Amino acid sequence: MGTDFQPSGIVGTAVKKIKVGILGGSGYGGSELLRILLFHPNVELNLVTANEHAGKTVASVHPNLNQLTDLKFIGNPGEEQLSQLDCVFLALPHGQAMEVVPGLPPHLKVIDLSGDYRLSDAAVFERYYERRHISFEWQQKFVYGLTEINRREITEAQRIANPGCFATALLLGLFPLVDSKSITGKIIVDAKTGSSGSGAKAAANTHHPKRTNSFYAYKSFTHQHLPEVMQVLTEAGLSDELVFQVHSAPMVRGIFASIYVSLASPKTAQQIRELFDQYYRGSFFVRLVDGSPDVNWVKTTNFADIGMAVNGTNAVIFTAIDNLVKGAAGQAVQNMNLMFGLEETTGLLLAGSNP
Repeated sequence: MGTDFQPSGIVGTAVKKIKVGILGGSGYGGSELLRILLFHPNVELNLVTANEHAGKTVASVHPNLNQLTDLKFIGNPGEEQLSQLDCVFLALPHGQAMEVVPGLPPHLKVIDLSGDYRLSDAAVFERYYERRHISFEWQQKFVYGLTEINRREITEAQRIANPGCFATALLLGLFPLVDSKSITGKIIVDAKTGSSGSGAKAAANTHHPKRTNSFYAYKSFTHQHLPEVMQVLTEAGLSDELVFQVHSAPMVRGIFASIYVSLASPKTAQQIRELFDQYYRGSFFVRLVDGSPDVNWVKTTNFADIGMAVNGTNAVIFTAIDNLVKGAAGQAVQNMNLMFGLEETTGLLLAGSNP
């Protein structure tokens, strides 16, 4: 680790460390990766990049990590530095991973938190991300990293395309129903997110004075996570339309999604809960709750809380996640654990707060 500080419980352990680097460590996703990996008992964090902050200490950019690491940001790492790593996390803006991936050492396990390698259709990528993909031939080498539905493939993978935050919330709430052919007709999703989902740099529609105490819809029919969700659900057998609308909510962390579906036959809430319980049995980070979950229960954690309301053939599935943890960095570490044969929960037993 890049610090003399060692959390109690790690001191004295003789565990072979995974040598890890983070490319793009100055944003919120990079900050969460640092917060988690600095305390991961099987990780040796060797380098963190941030071109505009090169030479600065990590703690000067992320004050919450003060006295927890003496790491400094570097610029673009050389081939020799990368070759000494076992795993690299790409926490870069959309469009940058596609430039970096072809030049990475072939032995490296790669986990990309951007959208560059999630979509299997280059034309769809260009439409929703509004840019041409310059290394699309690498896309087939990436495994989609939604842990709870793709665990076996992730365990054997060399490269992971980490899911988007909204996609994580939607797919966890929909996949058991689609996979079991329990729904019919159009699906309508009404989802809300906090301001951290727009990244650390303020823009016209994401600046705090714009979002605080406000509520509005955005990206109608154009959100980049829609084709990602449809790609996974279509492969699982979905043939109906999905309408997906996102909203900016007056909070910093969290995603809350209300998913409206028509059931193929009348069910009770208990029957639907049993379906979810069976599907996610063994998935530690999925928690089924009575009624509605609350984003406050999942903030700073890797949990996805799922609740439901059912009336005959009408059902609403509610999902809540922390967009920066289960929706990004936490799930990325969860995938790393599987890729290296570790217990899935290692380094991720992060409790939320109450209140």
